[in-house]
Amino acid sequence: MLVSPATLRSHGLLGMNRRNVSYISRYNERRLYPLVDDKKLTKERAMLHGVATPTLRDVIDTQHGVRDLGKRLGGLERFAIKPSRGAGGKGIMVIRERDGEQFLKASGQALTLGSLQRHCSNILAGLHSLAGAPDSVIIEDLIEADPYFESLSVEGVPDIRVIIFRGIPVMAMLRLSTHASDGKANLHQGAIGVGLDLASGRCIHAVQHSRRVHSHPDTGVDLNRIAIPDWQNLLTLAARCHDLTGLGYLGADIVVDRNRGPLMLELNARPGLAIQIANGKGLLPRLQWIEAQENIPDSAEARAGMAMAEFGEKIPT
Repeated sequence: MLVSPATLRSHGLLGMNRRNVSYISRYNERRLYPLVDDKKLTKERAMLHGVATPTLRDVIDTQHGVRDLGKRLGGLERFAIKPSRGAGGKGIMVIRERDGEQFLKASGQALTLGSLQRHCSNILAGLHSLAGAPDSVIIEDLIEADPYFESLSVEGVPDIRVIIFRGIPVMAMLRLSTHASDGKANLHQGAIGVGLDLASGRCIHAVQHSRRVHSHPDTGVDLNRIAIPDWQNLLTLAARCHDLTGLGYLGADIVVDRNRGPLMLELNARPGLAIQIANGKGLLPRLQWIEAQENIPDSAEARAGMAMAEFGEKIPT
C-alpha cells in the first residue's frame, strides 16, 4: 500500500534526504567520521572514555600476520573476526567452538584454519570495507548473551540500536535474528525490529519485513512481554557514545553480555531509518524537541534521564 508524503509528514517520519542535510551534514563534522568508520579507532576512543566494549584480542595488518593466524588465535575457543572498516555487518565471521583443527560457526558449519586465513586475506584486500579500501582484521571476544536474551533470538546475539542526537538518546529498537535473516540482526534480511519505550525498555511495537508481528516466528516468544533489563544503565552507555566521538547525530549498537553487562558493539555516523518502522512512529518530533533545547546537560546520566522523561510512553499494564 502506497502512503502519501503528506501522511508520512503527519506521522513525523524522517526521510533520508532530510536526515542527510538537516542532521548528518549539519551536526557531524567530516573529520570525526574515522572515529566510527574504523573499529580500531572506535575501540581506542572507547578505552579512553571508559566505555565498555568486547575485548580486543588481536589486530592483523599484513599478509604475514595472516600466515601466523594459527599462533595468533592460540587458545581462543570463541571469537569474532571483523574488518576494521567494514559496513552493514559484511565480513564478520563468528566462531562459537573449536573441534580439533576445525572452527565451528553458530550454524554448525565447520571451517578449517585455511578458510579463516582466506577470509582474513580478503578483509585485508578490502573486500568488505567501505569503498573497497585496504583494511585491517580485528579479532575480539565473542559476546556471551545475557540469559534473558537467549530465547529471544535465533543463531545470533540480539543487539539494541539507539539513535543519539546532541548526546540525548532519541529512539531505540531491539533487533532479533531469525532463520530468515541467517542469524544476522539485519531487518532487511528478515530480522525482527522491536521498538522500545525509552522510559522502561519495554516493547511498544514490533515488525518483520515492515509488517507488525507479536511473536517470534521461530521461537514463538511473545514479543510484547519484552522488557530490557538494566535499561537505565544501557541508555546511559548509549549517551556516552556521543562523548567519545563528538558526533551530533549517530547510532550506537549495544549488546548485553552475561558477564559484563551492556557493551558498545559499534557506532554509525549514518544510522538507517528503519528504527521508525520498528517503533511505529517518526523521529522528527523528537529531534526537533532536542534542537529547541538551549541547555544540554554535560553528564550522560542526565541526558539519558532527559530522554526517559520526555520520550517515555504510557504502556498499559
